[in-house]
Amino acid sequence: MRYLFFGDVVGRPGRTALCAQLPQIKAQMGADAVIVNAENAAGGVGLTAKIADEIFAAGADCITLGNHAWDQGEMRKHIQRDPRIVRAANMAESEPGLGVYDFQLGDKLRVSVIQALGRVFMAPGVSNPLLAVQALLDEGRQVGTGQVTVVDFHAEASSEKNIMGHFLDGKVTSVTGTHTHAPTADTWIMPGGTAYQGDLGMCGDYNSVIGAQAELLMPFYLDESPRMKFEVAMGEPTLCGICVDACERTGLATRAQPFRIGGVLGQTLASAADQ
Repeated sequence: MRYLFFGDVVGRPGRTALCAQLPQIKAQMGADAVIVNAENAAGGVGLTAKIADEIFAAGADCITLGNHAWDQGEMRKHIQRDPRIVRAANMAESEPGLGVYDFQLGDKLRVSVIQALGRVFMAPGVSNPLLAVQALLDEGRQVGTGQVTVVDFHAEASSEKNIMGHFLDGKVTSVTGTHTHAPTADTWIMPGGTAYQGDLGMCGDYNSVIGAQAELLMPFYLDESPRMKFEVAMGEPTLCGICVDACERTGLATRAQPFRIGGVLGQTLASAADQ
């Protein structure tokens, strides 16, 4: 089977382009499933029920969140109504929602999407991400015949993402990072058969500072102003993510290809669509 995972959707440019182009991209790449990180989709911070519904209507099967999961307060209630939206598994058990979403593809294949938050250079308050993911795998989600498992590690540090990849190699189909909004050039299939990419990048305007208007952030960095003004950059977005092929017999990755569509970055849609 083949699935697409889109990196952090940032604001109106990212979500508009994603919703408009996803049906065509999904068909062109022959994808069986689509996962989207949308924790920045609502004005750059958080997700609303309306935007989530739009992304699902465009063809997504699962949405993951991140450290901005609750920035739009309504998500605390909405996530309990829609299990297709996944928050970090290593949040406190008292938080609403779940850290995994399981869904069927056909009669014989189950796909599990798991998310965890990193702890290095991130806000405190979450438990060990490696152990949180392992606990979910121990419930019957480790890859094998009829089981594909996708891990979204929403983290800042490359080293922590590397550790998660090595820890899960051979146990899951893919470990891909989100959060830093810049696509990394480290896509590969690890020795145990797990696809890895340090960060998928964002779906947003790259003529920006991680999706925000650069000119409004300049005083913070240039003059060391105590206040940072974050406004979403509204230029043409690039849609970034990864296309992964998985063996339905082993659940492991057989191919992983990043893609970049539109905007100012180099384009890779043609190579990602190749069989």
